[in-house]
Amino acid sequence: MKNITVIGAGTMGNGIAHTFAQSGFKVALVDISQEAIDRGLGTISKNLDRMIAKERITDADKATTLGNITSFTDLKTGVAQADLVVEAATENLDLKLKIFGQMDEFAPANCILSTNTSSISITQIAAVTKRPEHVIGMHFMNPVPIMKLVEIIRGYSTSDDVTQTIMELSKQLGKTPTEVNDYPGFVANRILMPMINEAIETLYNGVAGVEEIDTVMKLGMAHPMGPLQLADFIGLDVCLSILNVMHDGFKNPKYAPCPLLVNMVMAGKKGVKSGEGFYDYTESRKAEKVSSSFK
Repeated sequence: MKNITVIGAGTMGNGIAHTFAQSGFKVALVDISQEAIDRGLGTISKNLDRMIAKERITDADKATTLGNITSFTDLKTGVAQADLVVEAATENLDLKLKIFGQMDEFAPANCILSTNTSSISITQIAAVTKRPEHVIGMHFMNPVPIMKLVEIIRGYSTSDDVTQTIMELSKQLGKTPTEVNDYPGFVANRILMPMINEAIETLYNGVAGVEEIDTVMKLGMAHPMGPLQLADFIGLDVCLSILNVMHDGFKNPKYAPCPLLVNMVMAGKKGVKSGEGFYDYTESRKAEKVSSSFK
């Protein structure tokens, strides 16, 4: 595999493009607008600058990485030469099905189609294509250039050869691939999201405050980040979407999202991306508790 197409230049997409390009692959970065692509490329450039400042790479390495990325606003052109496509669009089923239908139509016949979905069924996505055996999940962790894990999710029809190819490819990126089967939430979010949801329930029920809950989990359980701050970092809208997928998929009330989470997302309080969630991220300040919101 030489040519990689990444669909979506947002947080996950630009991180995936960065990782492939830094590992020497030719990357086509596709999004619906040049503005979105420019933001994504700007993020990649800033992250590379941070690596230079830490003496992990050189200026020449940065130039080579950016030189490996070509951008497109037209999906048909962007996937035309791809050996692998990684879809990293918004966590929305209808959108992903639409994109996979287009990818299947325009990508080369031997191209592997993958999705970075964190919870949506690979089998359901594959069913809209004429190559379900070539469809697989590649769930990268955020921030992609730093985090080592990639969940490799096999759909019902995913072939052994495709699975092995993607496992080996992930290792070429310096990642640790872990194969899992296709059930709602896979492994990472099936365990993580109920924990985050329970932390929100604990806050909602008045057991403790934001900082107190996060402190207990950080100091008591040796978590590098408390669950409420982690939810802000992931995006509260993303957390809600994943919980809804698991709730719908398993029909089990234990996955029902906390009403506080639902209300915060409806109010536009989505965490870091919106400037406010359980903490305040406005004016480039260090996260501060939004204490008045949860009394």
